[in-house]
Amino acid sequence: MRFLTNLKTCFSILLLLNILNVAGQSSGNRFVLVLDAGHGGKDPGNSYHGYVEKDIALKTTLKVGKFLEKEKDFEVTFTRKTDEFIELVNRPKIANKIDAHLFVSIHCNSVKNFEPSGTETFVMGLSRANMNMEVAKNENSVILLEDNYKKNYQGFDPNKPENLIGLKIIQEENLYSSISLATTIQENFTGKLNRKTRGVKQQPLWVLDAAKMPGVLIELGFLSNKEEGEYLNSEEGQTEMARQIANAIIHYKKMYFNEPLNDEDVKMVEKKYKPEPTEPIDSTIAKSNDAINSISTMTDESGQDFYKIQLFASSKKKNVNSADFKGLKDISFTFENNLYRYYYGKATDLNSAKKLNNEAKSHGFTDAFMVQFSNGKASAIK
Repeated sequence: MRFLTNLKTCFSILLLLNILNVAGQSSGNRFVLVLDAGHGGKDPGNSYHGYVEKDIALKTTLKVGKFLEKEKDFEVTFTRKTDEFIELVNRPKIANKIDAHLFVSIHCNSVKNFEPSGTETFVMGLSRANMNMEVAKNENSVILLEDNYKKNYQGFDPNKPENLIGLKIIQEENLYSSISLATTIQENFTGKLNRKTRGVKQQPLWVLDAAKMPGVLIELGFLSNKEEGEYLNSEEGQTEMARQIANAIIHYKKMYFNEPLNDEDVKMVEKKYKPEPTEPIDSTIAKSNDAINSISTMTDESGQDFYKIQLFASSKKKNVNSADFKGLKDISFTFENNLYRYYYGKATDLNSAKKLNNEAKSHGFTDAFMVQFSNGKASAIK
């Protein structure tokens, strides 16, 4: 008898949520969306080659919002519109409190290796989709600490198993919706912009798991990859990426409200990104394009072993007097496997090399490392 009572309670909760959902749609199919620009303020996020995640995420997010605000029946809320620090726990709360239909968080990726590139979109993690009751109770107990939690969560009590069963069903539905949106976003990036894709992935990210509605976290690309970072840092690149995110959300809204889809939903931007023209090269190693040395031919005239400090590698040629070197002089480079490797200084003993390495790091090259050249061969010294 108690089981039947609990089961009835569970279905009552689901019915109530459905009623609230339909009520929220009744006024012209108004679609409520929260856009979350990752990081901000004292939290810069990733920072490579002078490209800062919090700035790129904010600019791109604001562009997405601007595109959507021009569309019919969109109500856009931002977790931040300026360079301010927003606690992680408060980001999904903003969406929860206004009963948003969708939560979208925008970020940039990075790794210590400068070569990886590509976009990827994350959805709710497997750990939350396959939660057990005790874990769910512990994770959701924070709700009881919130003011007016009974009102905000329509009487949801994380200590009652029947409520958690209902929550799990809702979260599984949210997961399917999130995957659908994430797939469209990735397809837009590759099909419309020819960006490399790393696919749709599930990962237990708090900012998604704490949201009551479908949500995705978009990694626009790798700032550690110089070429991709340059694209994401550009006005044109941000506009192109934002347009395709907005297109995917428009498509999602129409699917959500069962509205007809048409070709007009696929909007493009007129201005296309073009890489900055390559600066002329002035190197202590190579004086012309025909004289670019590879590592295998980089030797000292006296035949003595020596050390240099590798600052970064790039697929593009850089002027050794460029601001990219942050005021450091005595810059040289090599070219091998389609990559230019840029070095600072030169030392004939390890202690002097360590000093040069520390100097490079103090100028902002936190991933700089020593390279030893011996008999025309290079070896990294970590």
